Amino acid sequence: MHDKITELLERFEALKEDLRKEYGALSEKYGFSVQKKKVIFLEEIQKRNKSFKESFIRMIFNAPIRHLLSIPFIYMMIVPAIVLDVFLTIYQYSAFTLYRIPYVKRSEFIIYERRFLDYLNWFQKINCLYCSYVNWLFAYAVEIGARTERYWCPLKASSHPKFTHPWYKDFADYGNPEEWKERYTDNEKAFCKIKK
Repeated sequence: MHDKITELLERFEALKEDLRKEYGALSEKYGFSVQKKKVIFLEEIQKRNKSFKESFIRMIFNAPIRHLLSIPFIYMMIVPAIVLDVFLTIYQYSAFTLYRIPYVKRSEFIIYERRFLDYLNWFQKINCLYCSYVNWLFAYAVEIGARTERYWCPLKASSHPKFTHPWYKDFADYGNPEEWKERYTDNEKAFCKIKK
């Protein structure tokens, strides 16, 4: 059933595809290419980028005290992140196997390309690794949760949620029992569009 909400969500997905293409155009603008998951800059761009690198010592001495005081609080969050990661893995490989839901590929969500940026010093690269891991972990968790929701309760909310995942557009309208029944029983068809 295609109603106005579903149509708008599909247009939003199309716009996200346009956005992905624009990100692709950045490689030409900033002089890099991606080869086998490695980012390679043109030689002249690489030299220019290195001129922006700040030494670790200078960075520490120039850092506001509030940034230095926050370091333990930021980095202690790695413990719950790793625990979440472990539990997501256990959940996915047990429940998804039972439900016959295709697994979420970590490699499509947890990406760390910032290590190729020559204008970052070693400490900034560690910070970027940490931020990349935690933020992409949350995106990975959302996709695992979204596929679970698609399997068990594919129902839209009665009002517009602030955030929706890509599966939401396939959910039944709130208050439509016929569509709910159809969506609830079509899991094999729903997940067949995932590229394996």
